Amino acid sequence: MKRVMLVLGGARSGKSHFAQEYAWRSKEKVLFIATATAGDEDMRRRIEKHKQGRPSNWRTLEAVVDIGKQIEANVGDARLIVIDCITLLVNNIFSRYDEKQFDTIDDAVLEKEVVVEIEQLQMCLKKVDASFLIISNEVGLGLVPDNRMGRLYRDILGRANQMLAQTADEVTLMVAGIPLRIKPNEIG
Repeated sequence: MKRVMLVLGGARSGKSHFAQEYAWRSKEKVLFIATATAGDEDMRRRIEKHKQGRPSNWRTLEAVVDIGKQIEANVGDARLIVIDCITLLVNNIFSRYDEKQFDTIDDAVLEKEVVVEIEQLQMCLKKVDASFLIISNEVGLGLVPDNRMGRLYRDILGRANQMLAQTADEVTLMVAGIPLRIKPNEIG
């Protein structure tokens, strides 16, 4: 049965490990969507480590933006699509702007770009006949960022997460490697 699952959590909470274990146990044909870019040597090493941790029979699509359209064009025979992660997807949209622009940029401009990206992904979730496992950071539990760019990023990623949570059949919050089911719940 086709399902959309959203896995949220903080940094190093076990999101990717949980998602990869789930996908591996499913025995489905997997298309792994990688949204990270190697902006520096540390990130290049992290990406390489993630690649080595994935089964060799999974197909990988590196997609930094327009992931909905790219998934539709490349889904092939995949029955489970793992998107890792929305956090970096939003960062990729923010990266289109110079850091100095964040002092004056209209919040609505950035938010619109992210909302359009997420709406395209939501359309893809409906069109593609496969299950989805989407990973994103929960960034609303920490300190208020001390700069405008950080606050915009937190707020806009939070909006993207809310949109995806509304679409998802299931939402899991990872805390210290422990999955906590958020949706569906018995409350409401």
